[in-house]
Amino acid sequence: MGLETEYGVLAPTMPGANATMLSAQVINSYAALVRAGHGAIAGTHWDYTDETPLNDARGFTVERAAADPSQLTDVEPELDAEAVALSGGDAVLGDTLYSREGTEPEVLMNMVLGNGARLYVDHAHPEYSSPETTNPFDAVLWDQAGDHVALAAMRRIATLAGVPDVHLYKNNTDNKSVSYGAHENYLMPRSVPFEKIAAGLIPFFVTRQIICASGRVGRGMLGSHPGFQVSARADFFEAQIGLETTIRRPIINTRDEPHAHWEKYRRLHVIIGDANLGQVSTLLRTGTTALVLSMIEAGTAPALELRDPVAALQAISHDPTLRATVELVDGRRLTALEIQEIYAEAAADHCGATDATDEATVEIQRRWEETLAQLGTDVFSAAATVDWVAKYKLMSSYAQRHQVDFTDTRIAAMDLQWADIRPEKGLYHRLAERGMMETLYSGAQIAHAAANPPEDTRAYFRGRVLNQYPEHVVAASWDSVSFAVPGARRLERISTLEPLRGTKALVGELLDRDLEIGEFIASLRS
Repeated sequence: MGLETEYGVLAPTMPGANATMLSAQVINSYAALVRAGHGAIAGTHWDYTDETPLNDARGFTVERAAADPSQLTDVEPELDAEAVALSGGDAVLGDTLYSREGTEPEVLMNMVLGNGARLYVDHAHPEYSSPETTNPFDAVLWDQAGDHVALAAMRRIATLAGVPDVHLYKNNTDNKSVSYGAHENYLMPRSVPFEKIAAGLIPFFVTRQIICASGRVGRGMLGSHPGFQVSARADFFEAQIGLETTIRRPIINTRDEPHAHWEKYRRLHVIIGDANLGQVSTLLRTGTTALVLSMIEAGTAPALELRDPVAALQAISHDPTLRATVELVDGRRLTALEIQEIYAEAAADHCGATDATDEATVEIQRRWEETLAQLGTDVFSAAATVDWVAKYKLMSSYAQRHQVDFTDTRIAAMDLQWADIRPEKGLYHRLAERGMMETLYSGAQIAHAAANPPEDTRAYFRGRVLNQYPEHVVAASWDSVSFAVPGARRLERISTLEPLRGTKALVGELLDRDLEIGEFIASLRS
């Protein structure tokens, strides 16, 4: 599994600045930090060779001419020259232009990191896509590493003379009708029918928000209707199933792009989730989903069907008291808590029947049940672990103390300040520093994950070779790494289509030998 985060981006002193240009500044600034450790090498280009964003899991491929431009993620993003000029030109990019020895400087829009992650410009936002992990605890750690990377880039920009500061926010909307993603990816067997996956997930995703969403001030795409709601993303979903991710957003996304052996695997691309700063909320988001996917594979998932999933999603989000009921096709009306309890009970039965007693699974199951019990007794009792509850409690206390309601502009400002990734500014970070939010990892552990890959997936190979052979790795992707070998007439492209190969156990000893690049490639191929 792995997570993707598109950060909100803002230059306070340049409100008219082009967002794509500001995002490129973030990428180039982090590249400058990488370059400081590797001479002229700033980062590795992304290899788009095997990208297939228009393949649909329902068995067809969308014609390129008919696709929305936002779906064409298989081409390098470009800066619009006019937008750059209007925003201040190359001066805004400071001294962080990318270059390799013997090449002209260029604006870097895409790079692969030494921890196996990808950092790039996506839909006018800087995006961090975490490396592949095998469990929800590691997924949390390497997602937190993304915040560390984004903060480092932000700090770097602040040191550049004549370059405006860029602020980054781990949130999901600008309250001007635009929403940006916090996506999840799960590797699954292709043998599981997609229709079965969708049926098992829709009721779960519609109600999952109560245990892991981030909360939002205002309702509707513009946030113009007053009140606080559970999910930052709920109001932006319009369909049950579909291929799109930025328009007509579906609860179940059908992109069929496994980044692995196609005949063996599918990648479930999940777009219905909020960006979490809280580590426990991220753990609940990924851990409970992994359990439900295991039940779907085994045929033990609850057989529930909502009459109107999109309406149910928004009705649940709009009621932070969690009393709202939604209608099932069989005529029952249940709350989100009741539906989540059905899933949690089924998960307990499934784990018991399959002897799933590993430490991670037991902990996820315990936290899921405990969180539901807290929410069912007193919503605010879950404030130390559930992001939206912590935010709602903080804002409610402020509103009561100052005798204002949720239409007050100061409450809206708190919503943005919650998501500020700067520890000295962000409200989430201020609460965490005071011990009011439970954390799972220390700053030192997160910093280590920002520089080093997980050891039990192919991300280990990708990250290690980038750290060890930076001058020879010319391109990389999830499923390949390309090397320039001195004396060779063409690039050496190493396929990594098997996600559980390239681990420390399989290639760590070879990498530790620190061979010359030609010998290393020959040893890999032997």
